[in-house]
Amino acid sequence: MRRMMMSKTDRSARVNATRDLILATAERMFAERGVHEVSNRQISEAAGQGNNTAVGYHFGTKTDLVREIVRKHAGPVEERRRELIAELGADPDVRDWVTVLVRSATDHMSSLGPPSWLARFSAQLMYDPSLREIQLQESLNSPTLQRVIEGLAEHLAELPPAVRMERGDMARHLIIQMTAEFERAQAEGTPTARATWQEMADGLIDGIVGLLTAPVSS
Repeated sequence: MRRMMMSKTDRSARVNATRDLILATAERMFAERGVHEVSNRQISEAAGQGNNTAVGYHFGTKTDLVREIVRKHAGPVEERRRELIAELGADPDVRDWVTVLVRSATDHMSSLGPPSWLARFSAQLMYDPSLREIQLQESLNSPTLQRVIEGLAEHLAELPPAVRMERGDMARHLIIQMTAEFERAQAEGTPTARATWQEMADGLIDGIVGLLTAPVSS
């Protein structure tokens, strides 16, 4: 009986290790080449799996695989966002809420690498309508992100709704694209305006606060 229990435990550990390896390999390949340029077979081979259908066996379709990668990172980002919200003072302003928004992502990215692939993977999803929907669905399930959005909306209530929506989209693009460029530069060893994720986040926060609070043309 004990041998049987140990065997089941060992098998479970091997399965989890294989899943983790496939996820990490897929994230890197998607980030480097694009989701639609990489097949499940290529991911299985790159992950050293003798069975070329390993991705399908462990995750299902490529969309399911993408969703699992998104969820893998959503948990730590959610936890970091919860911590940052808990540290806010009694009357947080626009900069405070933007800081929570940016640092919850950049702090997690900083903990991954180098090399890391998350920012570039996220940038790949942003330009594909069907894949972007996966990110949006995860965002809608995040209570802390909804709290940040509500906090910002309270301080930007004087903006016309269309302008508020437009600037929200701009901010999202800035976060995704700027983190992707910084991650790429770190991986390639090319110079950056900011040396660390912490400093990069400082500049990004400044830029987004300026964007959200800029005057509106008549």
